[in-house]
Amino acid sequence: MLNITFVCTGNTCRSAMAEGLFKKILSERGITDISCRSCGLAAYTGDSASPQAVEVCAERGIDLSTHRATIFNEYIFDETDIMVCMTESHKGAVMRVKPTFRVIVPEGGVPDPYGGTVEIYRDCADKLEAFLEKFIDSITMNIEPMQEKHIREIAELERVSFSVPWSEDGLRSELTNETAHFLVASAESKVLGYIGVHEICGEAYITNVAVFPEYRRLGIGETLIDAATHGAKQRNCDFISLEVRISNVPAIELYKKEGYNIVGQRKNFYSNPTEDAYIMTRYLKDVETQ
Repeated sequence: MLNITFVCTGNTCRSAMAEGLFKKILSERGITDISCRSCGLAAYTGDSASPQAVEVCAERGIDLSTHRATIFNEYIFDETDIMVCMTESHKGAVMRVKPTFRVIVPEGGVPDPYGGTVEIYRDCADKLEAFLEKFIDSITMNIEPMQEKHIREIAELERVSFSVPWSEDGLRSELTNETAHFLVASAESKVLGYIGVHEICGEAYITNVAVFPEYRRLGIGETLIDAATHGAKQRNCDFISLEVRISNVPAIELYKKEGYNIVGQRKNFYSNPTEDAYIMTRYLKDVETQ
């Protein structure tokens, strides 16, 4: 069972609505192996959901009338696999308690509707629902080898992600390339992201990793990198390496988190615009066994 906890300030508006909406979507999709709860960093235990939140959720077939606020505490981590915080400030507060915990924030955050009109609460619920649909895709996705059925969507992903994208023909040629190990993250018959790896003489190189913009910041890139790294290790590679634009700080930080270190720099490696690349490598064997 995967356990999700939604976190806001008072646990009477945003996180309460998120919990209700999340349960509704899980039920509609027939998903029974994911559970959720909600809490607030400054909640008054026992407070009811705000009247506007109750009204807006009732419009969507969700009963929040029995919701009671719960205050955040360190023990919640013991029953949580992923925390979804409504803002970066909430995330910061959570991570001060447990810095390595997996925490996700909806893109741009979710503004507090407290004290606002029903229409403001409806806008908040709309944003939460759109995020939750994609979030559920990300935590129920499959990682599978690239196949012909994926080519068209991956080519589109290339076009929206890179200044010099791979073509459909270029991607298709990798299907019969014995050195290629391309993986796809998919959910509900949709491609969410992909990663390409070439392996030669026990050395693995990540060619590309990309996630559709609407699915970024949900841990999909991290999962793809984990899967590619694990695959290279299982195939007894000595190391896995990649290039990244030196200005792409978020990607560099992600790779560092995954155990990759900067080992060199390639001058003018990228075009449109021209830019140097860092070479980042993760060694897959102990030094004494290399």
